[in-house]
Amino acid sequence: MHQANSPLRRIVVVGGGAAGWLTASIIAVTHKHDDNISVTLVESPDVSILGVGEGTWPTMRSTLLKIGISEETFLAQCNASFKQGTSFHNWRSDTIEHQYYHPFSLPFRYFESDVAAWWQSYAAEQDFAHAVCSQAALCDHHLAPKQRQTPAYAGIANYGYHLDANKFAALLQKHATTVLGVQHIVDHVDDVVGSSSEPIAAIVGREHGNITGDLFIDCTGFAARLIGQHYGVPLTSCSNVLANDSAIAIQAPYVDSSVDIASTTHSTAQDSGWIWDIGLPSRKGVGYVYSSAHCSEDEARATLETYLKHDKKTADVDVSKARKITFSPGYRKTLWVENCVAIGTSAGFLEPLEASALVMIELSATHIAKQLPRTYKECQAAGRQFNQAFEKKWERIVDFLKLHYVLSEREASAYWRDMRNQESCSTQLQDWLTLWKSRSPISSDFELREELFPAASYLFVLYGMGFRSQYNDVYQANLHTPEQRQAYAKHVQSIQQQLSGLPTNRQFLNQVAQSQGLSMHY
Repeated sequence: MHQANSPLRRIVVVGGGAAGWLTASIIAVTHKHDDNISVTLVESPDVSILGVGEGTWPTMRSTLLKIGISEETFLAQCNASFKQGTSFHNWRSDTIEHQYYHPFSLPFRYFESDVAAWWQSYAAEQDFAHAVCSQAALCDHHLAPKQRQTPAYAGIANYGYHLDANKFAALLQKHATTVLGVQHIVDHVDDVVGSSSEPIAAIVGREHGNITGDLFIDCTGFAARLIGQHYGVPLTSCSNVLANDSAIAIQAPYVDSSVDIASTTHSTAQDSGWIWDIGLPSRKGVGYVYSSAHCSEDEARATLETYLKHDKKTADVDVSKARKITFSPGYRKTLWVENCVAIGTSAGFLEPLEASALVMIELSATHIAKQLPRTYKECQAAGRQFNQAFEKKWERIVDFLKLHYVLSEREASAYWRDMRNQESCSTQLQDWLTLWKSRSPISSDFELREELFPAASYLFVLYGMGFRSQYNDVYQANLHTPEQRQAYAKHVQSIQQQLSGLPTNRQFLNQVAQSQGLSMHY
């Protein structure tokens, strides 16, 4: 029986995959100098990795640096490539071809001026991203965000990664167990010791019996073995806002090893959802995310097959062998109960439109690691703080994903007519859209200390989708200052310098592979 002042020392992470091993690694490295803190990871031998979280945010660079994995080792061993944002194809209209970027780098003079208002008056002959952010041009040409001599985890442009989820989990496991001192137990969890109204005393392994701990972290995926099955915390459904609940996913090889590696996740709108297309050094990861209320599985497979047949970069694949994934779009408002915290898909899952899954794992694990309670009494206060903070983050993700849909003009299918319905938006998103009719999104619109999507992200999506704010004429006239004109000239010049000085993704990653002793084309 845990007492209020009992020390909290033994951390037990239940479940592997990226969620489990990232969490264990972040906590272990944060407390590496405290011999009283131990981290154990327990995973079933038969549970497979979800494997669709192949895109990260730039936060992953600082995470990998913190836990001590070299960037080149990561790139080579995880078949990883650079992700510099997302490119959206045909989201705006179902009758006119259209494409826009949501890059990771900030617009030029982002902190000094209202760049959206300036662009709308003085540079709108170009789309927003190309006019205000050099990264758009880099993505057009499949260029790397850095030169070969650029220090690890640094870049000329901001970037995250595309990666092989299974290889990433394997690298994290090896590093956590051999370098960070994480104990690894492979076993089925058959039971939980403790009632649903008290702290967990132990989990019961089929082979190892009672595995005791002081804080249990549920990384068991959709099963939610602890937070859902044991504590009965319900999933708050978001299906009335975001209808997508299914995906057909496949790995597609390139036609040859010299094919350009894309710098962005490609997201292409379809009649009942959208297709993701991620370029790794040796293959692509492609999948159709759709609403089962608007599309059958056979229709989804046919849509994916048509997309792949028209893709000149990929070799022929058998879509009938593609994996189907079903999920309930939503999240748990209570993620920390007693001495149990949910991280990863046990906490919630939404369509992977903006690669929010891995960054939420990073943020959750970092929060716990930095604010690890010392006693069970502190555990209650820490839990309330965690729940409040992460409920807000989930709300923000829902709002940002919904923004992509409500701005669309697509109306040829029932799916898009339903998804565009602003009545299903939160009051917060509706208020923002009202305010942004007469001004740009600004940082003070977003009060969270660790905003998942900064104001710049909203700028790229809003104005990329054709939204226009009705600015005051006098206000706009005063934006075209000599300083702004000079800065824009330097911005244009810097784009040309980057285009001429950066290698392609393929060139950079081939050099990394050679330096790591791997084959030229993985």
